[in-house]
Amino acid sequence: MTENTQGTSQLPEDKKTSAYNSSLGIALAVLLAVGAFFTGAQAHTILEPTDNTASIFSIFSREVTPAPATPVDLTEFWEVWHLLEERFIVAGPEDVVTPEDKLRGAIQGMVGAYGDPYTVFMPPAESRAFTEDVSGNFSGIGMEVGNRDGVITIITPLVDTPAERAGLLAGDKIIEIDGEITRNMSIDEAVRRIRGEKGTAVTLDILREGEMELREFTVVRDTIVIPTTKTEQRGDVFIISLYSFNALAEAKMQEALREYVRSDATKLIIDLRGNPGGYLQSAVSIASFFLPTGKVVVRERHSEQGEEKLYRSQGRTLGREAPEKIVVLVDRGSASASEILAGALSEHDYATVIGTNTFGKGSVQELISLEDGSSLKVTVTRWLTPDGKSISDGGLEPDIIINRTPEERLSDIDPQLDAALRFLAGEAVVSEVNSN
Repeated sequence: MTENTQGTSQLPEDKKTSAYNSSLGIALAVLLAVGAFFTGAQAHTILEPTDNTASIFSIFSREVTPAPATPVDLTEFWEVWHLLEERFIVAGPEDVVTPEDKLRGAIQGMVGAYGDPYTVFMPPAESRAFTEDVSGNFSGIGMEVGNRDGVITIITPLVDTPAERAGLLAGDKIIEIDGEITRNMSIDEAVRRIRGEKGTAVTLDILREGEMELREFTVVRDTIVIPTTKTEQRGDVFIISLYSFNALAEAKMQEALREYVRSDATKLIIDLRGNPGGYLQSAVSIASFFLPTGKVVVRERHSEQGEEKLYRSQGRTLGREAPEKIVVLVDRGSASASEILAGALSEHDYATVIGTNTFGKGSVQELISLEDGSSLKVTVTRWLTPDGKSISDGGLEPDIIINRTPEERLSDIDPQLDAALRFLAGEAVVSEVNSN
């Protein structure tokens, strides 16, 4: 990883009044949760052409292994194959199943047996569409989606996008897309259906937490541009909202921290709510603004045998200008790189995490091209916190749980931020029962 030559050691020491800063970032569309997600996600994640990302894909070709190392008895497989050929009656000529269809269906079933929503086999047509989406510019409605408990779920609507303006919320379950039921639909397929040309509309049937009836949202697609950071000050507390770990995130976070140093604030809130992730390197670099040199930021596990690679802080800290107290705000829309940063600051006792459980997207996928034009997207790496907690295993639980209802989010009522401000003021803040 490249050392930033403009480290925080160059932050000015004089403190002035803070100004509001809203920096526009890269153009985004509906993202895959790898992530998702982005780091993820992820999720469905922001797709970046580097293998120094979390929850991001690397694309390559390789030779196909002709047979498994351990022999497998395929007698039953071929028995079922022939029984279907002999006895199954199609509804009409257009419903004939070819040998290629059966083979690809068998492969999809095998891949599905691993139970990982981010490991997917894509036949040629689906693979071509996916590659075009990764390599080209596209429009969308501006949200990150992932798989939670087998259901296509919104990780977060991105700030100031059609999805957010339409009233979609993190945690909303997408039951139908333009009338197509999403049950058994892959994340990639859901994303392709939601994307489309600018100015066209997509209709989503949504099941919201605590409700029994579906809500219908028709959202017009657009080119999505979101801010990277936003800053504000409330008394002696400086608040940095970080919306994405994109290629600009490190520089924008450094600018925001310069504002903090120039202000008269002594405490800091880092708001990662609704941040679906991005570059792994951005998460490590931003953690380095707070953690001493050598502290583990995240563990990268490559195998079930426990082989790990450690990413450590570069130690470009604020020094004597470091905040007296730091709170990190998270919610179910915080995924991937957000979970890495929050976990590192919390487990090294540099910050208190407040909010609700994060999304739980801590894996990286590789996209492997096959000879017939199909491709296999397979999870190859998982991320763990410094203490060894798997981010993919239910996400991170905050140090202090404060819930925020859908009605409060839509009404811009923010009990989580209020709790953070009270905590930084020295008040006792008690955890609530987790509503996740």
